[in-house]
Amino acid sequence: MKPTDTQDALRASAIRKATRRLIPFLCLAYTVNFLDRVNVGFAALHMNADLGFSPSVFGFGASIFFLGYIAFEIPSNLALQRFGARIWIARIMISWGLIACAMALVQSETGFYVMRLLLGIAEAGFFPGIILYLTFWFPAAERARIIALFMASVPLAAVFGGPLSGALLEMHGAWGLKGWQWLFVVEGLPAVLLGIAALFVLDNTPRHAKWLTKDEREALETTLAAEAETTKVVGYADLRASLTRPRVLALGVLYFLMVVGLYGIGFWMPQVIEGFGLDPLEVGFLTAIPYLFAAIAMVIWGRHSDRTRERRWHIALPLLLAACAFAWSAYSGPLLPTMVALTLATLGFYAAFGPFWSLPTALLTGTGAAAGIALVNSMGNAGGFAGPYIVGVLKEATGSFSAALLFLAAALALGGVMALFFRGARDV
Repeated sequence: MKPTDTQDALRASAIRKATRRLIPFLCLAYTVNFLDRVNVGFAALHMNADLGFSPSVFGFGASIFFLGYIAFEIPSNLALQRFGARIWIARIMISWGLIACAMALVQSETGFYVMRLLLGIAEAGFFPGIILYLTFWFPAAERARIIALFMASVPLAAVFGGPLSGALLEMHGAWGLKGWQWLFVVEGLPAVLLGIAALFVLDNTPRHAKWLTKDEREALETTLAAEAETTKVVGYADLRASLTRPRVLALGVLYFLMVVGLYGIGFWMPQVIEGFGLDPLEVGFLTAIPYLFAAIAMVIWGRHSDRTRERRWHIALPLLLAACAFAWSAYSGPLLPTMVALTLATLGFYAAFGPFWSLPTALLTGTGAAAGIALVNSMGNAGGFAGPYIVGVLKEATGSFSAALLFLAAALALGGVMALFFRGARDV
């Protein structure tokens, strides 16, 4: 083979090994992360009645998580770059796991608000930290696929977490604990165990990976270094530029609109489905259906985006599909058409995530990447506060979820239109 062919083969081999080594573990970690973040939606099926929480109280408590998350996200990502991904990701996972278990101790509105806030602080930086970590290992041309594989763990968390959460609620009274208390304890412990495992599984960069050959490490590092130099020319590498440039801020606004839909339905879908008179276990299995289709769509759509090197339409089309489906679900009536509408909506906004995150990772590098990715995610997670809270207020004010679903539809429609106007999206 020619020298360039040899380098390409070595780089491809390194990417395959990194994918097999890192992605399954990171997917499992993010599955647990997302489950611990949104399992309060299932706990609410019993917890709200036990503790006397109104829809607006629950909506605010679910949302306040994001205030702590947003406040500490950029410092957390800068700390990851300083101390290394292995140590910092392990620290995040162990601390959030302990607090997730402690949610079982909540007995009042104040306690609920405080624990959700602390959970957000503990989790701060995990998702943007992983996105930053993936840029240390995978070239830009691979990222929509890799990020889609990683983020497919979110809908998979609901596929397995829905039935699990429903089953744990059925443990009401065992050892003197309520079902929702069992839910928090059992689903929080894996984060602690995975945090300890991260110390042995994760390597900070290819240079530290003993499971790569010397030639594979050099081939992969050469490619990543060349991309970083190119990004310094066409993108943003310093801290100030990454936090102030309009293109970065525009990505943050777009992600805000996407996350409004993600958590607006993520926290409330169990209660939407329960409104058809189903028990918790039935709700759990039905909730899994939209997320199963979403996981499949994420991987297929992310691969297609990488193959065509196109981003804007790969973000806009699924968001517009989700907007139409949410609007339909507001008037769908019986359970079957409601489930079809919710499935299309969930599939839509999840499919957009892989192509979306290929944009900031190609636009930012160095310290700019650590801060800028965290900024985009922080702005997006403000949607995690706004979405569930507004849904709760609209539900309490109108007595149904129709107005709330229309609100989610409007947010995603605006996001779809905005994606089409993102300058230079095809190039990055």
